[in-house]
Amino acid sequence: MSKIFSSAKELKEGKFVLVDDIPCKVVSIDSSKPGKHGAAKMRVVAIGVFDGQKKTLLVPSDADVEVPIIERQTAQIVALNGTVAQLMDTTTFETYELEIPEEYRANAQTGKEAEVMEAMGKRAITRIK
Repeated sequence: MSKIFSSAKELKEGKFVLVDDIPCKVVSIDSSKPGKHGAAKMRVVAIGVFDGQKKTLLVPSDADVEVPIIERQTAQIVALNGTVAQLMDTTTFETYELEIPEEYRANAQTGKEAEVMEAMGKRAITRIK
C-alpha cells in the first residue's frame, strides 16, 4: 500500500496529495467559511508529479484525503540512449530505464548520479547531480 490518509486541514502548499489516484503536489489552497448547515469547503489546486497536469480537489475541511508515500532514491546513469537513461539503484543495484526530462538532458552523462522519485508504482528523474 503506497498511500496513507490525512486530514484535509493539514494540507499545505508544497505537500503531496492524491487526486483521482494521481500523485500531485499542492500549489494553492482556498477555503470557504462554514455555512449555516454545512462545514467549510477547501478547493485544493495541485499539479501532477509525473504528468504535469493541473488537478482540482474540492473537499470539506474536516474530511480525510489520501496522501501518497513518496520515496526518493539515488541512481547512477549506466547508459544513455537518446532521451532514455538506463539507471542503476545505488542501494539495491536494480537496473531500469526512465525518460530524461527536457531540462536535465544537457546535464545527463554516463557515470553521473540522478535523484529518482517513486510513488504509486511510477518513477521519474527529479535531478541530475
